[in-house]
Amino acid sequence: MEFEVQARGRATRRFIAIILIALGVIFLVLGLVLAGASASFLSDAKRTRGSVVALEWREDDHGENHPPAAYPVVEFTSADGMPRRFQSSTGSNPPSYEKGERVEVLYRADSPEDARINGFASLWLLPLIFGGTGLLASAGGTAVAMARRWSSRRTRIQTPAT
Repeated sequence: MEFEVQARGRATRRFIAIILIALGVIFLVLGLVLAGASASFLSDAKRTRGSVVALEWREDDHGENHPPAAYPVVEFTSADGMPRRFQSSTGSNPPSYEKGERVEVLYRADSPEDARINGFASLWLLPLIFGGTGLLASAGGTAVAMARRWSSRRTRIQTPAT
């Protein structure tokens, strides 16, 4: 009876370790892909100045009772002389930017509608979240796996010889 319970416990810990490590690797790879996309965007991006012309307040779709977040709407003039407008994909509460604030804008010359504010959140927040979550999950899975091995070694050492 005791052996069955121990065997089930070991199988459960092994399953948890494998799932945590697998999810961690998936999230880490996703974080690296997003970081690569940001780095690629930065290498091709043109820089210009723009102005925050509005803050669009939106409710997040989390289904919970979260306060709305402010997403800055920015106007800038691209290299071809055309006025452009975009809404940042990153919102916050309290707002990170104020209406009328001047910001540096990054955009692709071949597609100026693909523009971002040159700031940490708009460029690196998602890669950091996914990569950090991946590292933590992988480390947690590795810790569960190592604890299982350490526990089984300790049990073997403490078992008296007959």
